[in-house]
Amino acid sequence: MTVLCLQTALLPEGWSEGVTLRIDADGRIAAVTPGAGEGELLRGIVLPGLCNLHSHAFQRAMAGLAEVAGPGEDSFWSWRELMYRFLARLGPDEVETIAAFAYAEMLEAGFTAVGEFHYVHHDPNGCPYADPGELSWRIVEAARTSGIGLTLLPSFYAHGDVGGAAPSPAQRRFVCDLELFARVHEAAGRAVRTLSGANIGIAPHSIRAVTPPQLRALFEQFPSGPVHIHASEQPREVEACRAVHGTTPIALIEATIGLSARLCVIHATHASAEERQRLAASPATVGLCPITEANLGDGIFPAVAYAASGGSFGVGSDSNVQIDAAAELRQLEYSQRLALGRRNCLAEPMRSTGRVLFESALLGGARALDRQPAGLCPGGWADFLVLDPDHPALVGRRGDQLLDGWIFCAGKSAVKEVWVRGRRLVADGRHLARARLFARYRALLARLLA
Repeated sequence: MTVLCLQTALLPEGWSEGVTLRIDADGRIAAVTPGAGEGELLRGIVLPGLCNLHSHAFQRAMAGLAEVAGPGEDSFWSWRELMYRFLARLGPDEVETIAAFAYAEMLEAGFTAVGEFHYVHHDPNGCPYADPGELSWRIVEAARTSGIGLTLLPSFYAHGDVGGAAPSPAQRRFVCDLELFARVHEAAGRAVRTLSGANIGIAPHSIRAVTPPQLRALFEQFPSGPVHIHASEQPREVEACRAVHGTTPIALIEATIGLSARLCVIHATHASAEERQRLAASPATVGLCPITEANLGDGIFPAVAYAASGGSFGVGSDSNVQIDAAAELRQLEYSQRLALGRRNCLAEPMRSTGRVLFESALLGGARALDRQPAGLCPGGWADFLVLDPDHPALVGRRGDQLLDGWIFCAGKSAVKEVWVRGRRLVADGRHLARARLFARYRALLARLLA
C-alpha cells in the first residue's frame, strides 16, 4: 500500500490541512484520515483530478492551422473541411503518436482521465483494417504510454446528414453499419480490457450521422457504459432536424432513448430553454467544451440558467486547440460574463466562483465517464494534482482563494505534480515521458507539415 501525506487537500467535505492518503495496489483510495502519517510528504495544494469528458485526440496536431480566413464566411462547417483533409494524411502510427503526446499534455494541465470520442475506424480509403479495432488499439496504447485514465467511446457514424443522407467521401473513414460497428466495438473492448482503470462506452456521433432507429438499436445492443452524442452544436443542425423530423436533436434523442444517467449530451449550445430544463431535471450530463466552442464560433451555452436548475455538466478539450483544465473552466465563466454583462455568474451567493466551477465539473465529468465516486474519498481512483504553493497566483491564498487563483490567474503553469491511480506521472510540471513523446510528435509534425 502506498501512503502519502498531503499538506493541503480539497476533500469532499472541504479543505483540510494535513491528510494521510492510503492507496491500494489497484490504484484506488483505501483510506483518507486526518493527520500526517509516515508516508511521502506532498508539499502543495492537492486537488482531485478532473475528467476531460470529450476529446478528439488527433485534432491536437492541427491546432492553429485553421486560423486563416477563407474566401467566404468561416464557421464550424468550413473548419470541418480542413479537418477532413488533415485526417486523410494520418495512419495508425500517426494517430497513436498524436494521442500519446496530447494525453501527456492533458495530464500536465490537470486532467487525469479522458473520454476519447473515437470516430476514425478505417484506413484513408474507408476500408476496415485487418483488425477492425486497429485504431482503437492505438488509442489504448497512447493512454497506456501516457498513463491517463481512459474511457474509450467508439463512435457510430453511418450518414452524412440528418435523414439518412449518404456520407461524403471525406467521411468514409468513420462509416459503419450496425454489424461492422459491433465488430469494431468488440475489438475495442478487447483492447480496453488490457488497460488498468479503463472502461468503454459508445458514441452515436450525432443526429446528423445516426438515424433514430439506429440510435435505439445501439442503446439496446450496448446496455451498459456511457453514451455520448453531439447535439444542437450548430443552428443549421437544429434547423435540418426540424425539417426532417419535425423536432430538435435533443428532443429526438429524448424520445428515442430517454435522458438517463448514461447519457452525456455534448455541446447542447443551441438547446431551447425547455430542453435545458428537461436536461437539468434528468440524471443526464451536458458536456461543455468552452475553448473549442469559442474557437469554432459555435455560440454560448446558457450555463447560468442550466446550473440554477440543478443541471449536471463537465468540461472537455474537444478539438484540443488548447489543453488546460483551468482554462476550460475560466472560459466557461467568462462566456457567461460576456453574454450577461456581469461578474461571478456561475457562483452561488457568497461562494467562490472557482469552487463552484471546479466541483461541478468534477462531479459531472466523473458521472459522464462512469468514473465514480469523484474526489479524494475511499473507493475512488487515486487521481489528483498538486498545485505549486509558491506560484505567484497562489502565494498567501487559503481555501477557495487557491481555486480562484488557479482557475482565473495561473492555469496549468501552477500544476506541479499529477498522480493517476497512485502513480506520479508529472513532476515539476512536466510529464515524466515528455521528452520521448515530444520527439516522436515533433518528427511527425515535421513530416506532415513539410
